[in-house]
Amino acid sequence: LRTYLREESARLRRIARFYEKVQALHQDPKASVDNPLLAFGLIKRLHSDWPNVVYSDEATENTQALHAGFKEVEQELPGAEDLDGAARALMRLQDVYALSVKGMANGVFQRAGAGRPPLYSPGRRISLSADDCFHVGKVAYDTGDYYHSIAWLEEAVGLFRLSYGSWNPEDRSSLEDALDHLAFSYFMAGNISHALSLSREFLHYDPSNRRVARNVAKYEKLLETGTAVGLAGGVPWSPTPPLSSPSHVFLGPFFPQPTPERHPHLGCSYETNGNPYLLLQPAKKEMVWIQPYVALYHDFISDAEAETIKGLAGPWLQRSVVASGEKQQKAEYRISKSAWLKDTADPVVKALEQRIAAITGLDLRPPYAEYLQVVNYGLGGHYEPHFDHATSRKSPLYRMKSGNRIATVMIYLSAVEAGGSTAFIYANFSVPVVKNAALFWWNLRRNGDGDGDTLHAGCPVLAGDKWVANKWIHEHGQEFRRPCSADPQD
Repeated sequence: LRTYLREESARLRRIARFYEKVQALHQDPKASVDNPLLAFGLIKRLHSDWPNVVYSDEATENTQALHAGFKEVEQELPGAEDLDGAARALMRLQDVYALSVKGMANGVFQRAGAGRPPLYSPGRRISLSADDCFHVGKVAYDTGDYYHSIAWLEEAVGLFRLSYGSWNPEDRSSLEDALDHLAFSYFMAGNISHALSLSREFLHYDPSNRRVARNVAKYEKLLETGTAVGLAGGVPWSPTPPLSSPSHVFLGPFFPQPTPERHPHLGCSYETNGNPYLLLQPAKKEMVWIQPYVALYHDFISDAEAETIKGLAGPWLQRSVVASGEKQQKAEYRISKSAWLKDTADPVVKALEQRIAAITGLDLRPPYAEYLQVVNYGLGGHYEPHFDHATSRKSPLYRMKSGNRIATVMIYLSAVEAGGSTAFIYANFSVPVVKNAALFWWNLRRNGDGDGDTLHAGCPVLAGDKWVANKWIHEHGQEFRRPCSADPQD
């Protein structure tokens, strides 16, 4: 692109000089096109010189270079999948944090209902356009999620009405499009009267649309006969949607934000864990919960180390996968990118693993622990409730032949402005993102059974860029470091 810009700049300078010559002829009070010589010169410049500037071989080469450059850049630009994923992320934030759609469209992250303070107040408020809201609603509509499509298309219709008649070059949709999709969404939700009202409004703007006219007649007949309709209703025939009617998929609410309880045995301490590595610099341990056992180690990693790990992982980040039977696959309930780092990748990774071994007292030598997994949660990034340990012997975790995951160490490599907490669902508490801290918990009980209280989730990132590093430690090799209890139920 630099070559193109350099050559194009030279060509533009030639065009400017050509313009100056033509302009000089018009501005010279003594010059007149009555002069045949002047008229000839002007005609010649416009006929011959201008095409030479615009359609020269040099210009053609520059245009080809520009197109080639654009194609190269386009490979790095977001695609349709990224855009739709961003729309789903907004709906996820809407659900998890009970945000008002109207507020989000106006750049305010506030819970639905009057008088509540905003969850997050950005320094610069960014509003969504009518076309933006339409796209979010259309993504929901295309998956049969009429709960969300109604909310977002309602906002789109309202904004389109305010600007109707004005042309916006960024808009790929229109008021008619929004009314069309919203009407069918209301029909599928069982609200025929509102679907009829919206369809009639559509015909006000586009009276020649036969499909919508037929829908209006069907809606009127349904209301006259009182036929039950909707996703659960039986309809002898249904109106024709703007696009082919999709199968129903409901994104649904995520989970409520729990209110933490206080426990008398929770507190903070400096810990050496009997390890010489920690004698000069003890670990800053905060006991977060007793059952399940969850501890937070503050200042576990430095800013420089965190940046090094993010830099090492950055080029290798790929869409995260989850275990599904004996395979691993992408899933909508885990939205993030991840990469794996060996301890030989950098001295920082090696030192970090030594620190993890010191605070946990566990053996991290291969194959007793997995490589360090670095995860990036971007816009609305989340991980729905899950266990870190395998709940089936068919899990890919057992391919390591080192047993189940006995413990998890999760290091927060960055801070976030809002959201992103780690929520333990059954235990009813959550841990916010604390930059450079490490969260530790046992996944298995001493008898080797999975601890059901460790069901946890990564709440969606409301604002910011969340980076974590996970170290999963397996049960083999830990027999004398975390021995079984005399009580088989422990």
